[in-house]
Amino acid sequence: MDASPDTTPTTTAAAPDAPSVPAAPDRPDRPDRPDEIVPGIWHVPFPVGHVYLVRLSDGGFAAVDTGVPGSAPVILEALAAIGGRPDALRQIVITHSHIDHMGSAADLVAATGARVLAGAADAPYIRGTATEPPPDLTSPEQALLQQVAEGMAAAGTPPLRHVQVDTELHEGDTLDDWPEPARVLHVPGHTPGSIALHLPAAGVLFTGDNIGAGPDGRIVLGPFNTDRDQAIASFRRLAALPGVDTLCVPHGTPLRTGAARALREATPDTDWL
Repeated sequence: MDASPDTTPTTTAAAPDAPSVPAAPDRPDRPDRPDEIVPGIWHVPFPVGHVYLVRLSDGGFAAVDTGVPGSAPVILEALAAIGGRPDALRQIVITHSHIDHMGSAADLVAATGARVLAGAADAPYIRGTATEPPPDLTSPEQALLQQVAEGMAAAGTPPLRHVQVDTELHEGDTLDDWPEPARVLHVPGHTPGSIALHLPAAGVLFTGDNIGAGPDGRIVLGPFNTDRDQAIASFRRLAALPGVDTLCVPHGTPLRTGAARALREATPDTDWL
């Protein structure tokens, strides 16, 4: 599981004030049409784990992540609002194996016939053929994880259904049927097979949970990492990418512009301590 979008890490040894963790998977308030972050990319917000829809070069769509179990109806409504029938969803790209990212993939595949793509090292966890490693939690992260879990339980989140991964993604792969070739970056640390997607010409980065945004807009290291040092190294790698202007984060508000400066000012080494 991952952090609520309403949380931000403290940079001291003290635990952060208890954040308000919204229940999931209740439908968030949203306009009839999803917010278009940049041309051809739409943000579908959820209390825990956002989804992004991307128009493909053939007129179909890809979904980046799928929210917690039970989120598929809202995702399909968002797809319809931007002109897509269910069978127009061609791809589901899962940035990593946590429940708030792969949670509705099986339901979406059943409704749409979309192919599932995910990082090779996380594919066994998504398929359910291996047990994903637990996170190595700091004290503030332990408190936050308990709140997130309690919120999801209180909301009656359905059980997780695993799903077949059709294409295992590796460092250096490209998704060529996107509006521009999307570069796959292996960014381990949050999970062993976490991936990010970089659209260099558009200046867009889908960060996965390596990077999040706090309620004040500050860019932070994502919590709940299996290897904190590795996650920080992956964060710094993403922060050094040239020309990134827009961050599509799974938690917090997407950053439409100014990402390069925000990433330079980030302090991942002290987040969640």
